[in-house]
Parts: sequence; structure tokens; C-alpha cells
Amino acid sequence: MNLKKLSILTIFGIAMGWWEGVVVVYIRKILQLSAIDLTKIVMEQVPRSLLIIEQTREVATIVILVTIALLLEKNWIRRLATFLWVFAIWDIFYYVTLKILINWPPSLSTIDCLFLIPCPWTAPVWIPLITMVGFLVLSGYIFKKCRADHFEDSPRY
Repeated sequence: MNLKKLSILTIFGIAMGWWEGVVVVYIRKILQLSAIDLTKIVMEQVPRSLLIIEQTREVATIVILVTIALLLEKNWIRRLATFLWVFAIWDIFYYVTLKILINWPPSLSTIDCLFLIPCPWTAPVWIPLITMVGFLVLSGYIFKKCRADHFEDSPRY
């Protein structure tokens, strides 16, 4: 992937992370969630109907990220790298946004609800951050080693 395309993809990921963080700030404010973390206890306070709506928002976010990868690349390995790159930037900047806007998380060991699909996943914040760094490294390796024309073109969808 050329530097211009990667820069645009990175800006897109940053914008997605900011957007996601802002949405979470609104959700916490509207639901008056003041807990320092989003553990199972907090998740049990949220009405089931809103959790289902939140799950659909998470699915829509993943669909957006997959769509970007499908549009930008022609073969499956580079599509995977594109997806992982933008997913990582998005997730890292989600936490950056929360830190800027509401000074959360207080530490990297704070427990967070990472996803609600198919059920709540909770873990310390450092786990997704380390995972996202791994995604960036893997994506960079794939972009460097696998030229766009390295594999036979797969059909564009």
C-alpha cells in the first residue's frame, strides 16, 4: 500500500475512533453511568433493548471497516491487512478519545467491555491496545511483503 493510501486510511481510522469515543461518552451521559469501568455490573444496569441496539451499532461499525478493505484492495491478504490496519487505528484512537474527553480509563489495567457481540467481552484496557499494536505490525508486514499484484486478483465485490 502506498504512503498516500495508508495515510488516508489512518485518518479514516482516527476519525472512526473519535466518533466511537464520542458515542460512548453520550451513552454514558444519557444512561448516567458513573462507574469507573464498564464491567459486567455496569452492563447489567443497561436495559436489554439498548444492549441489542448497541450490538447492531457494533455490527455496523465492523461492516464499515470490512467495506473499506473490500473497496481498497483486490486480493484477500491485502484486504485482511487493510481491515486489521483500520481496525487497530480505530480502536487505539477510541481509547485516546475517551482519555481526552472524560479522562477514562484511569489506568491501562481498568476493565472495559470490549465488545457485546455475541456477548459481552471484558478485559483490562491494555489487552486490546497490545493486540492493536500487533495488528499494525502484522498489517505493515503484509503491505511490505505482499505487493498488490503478488497474488492473482480475486473478484471485486
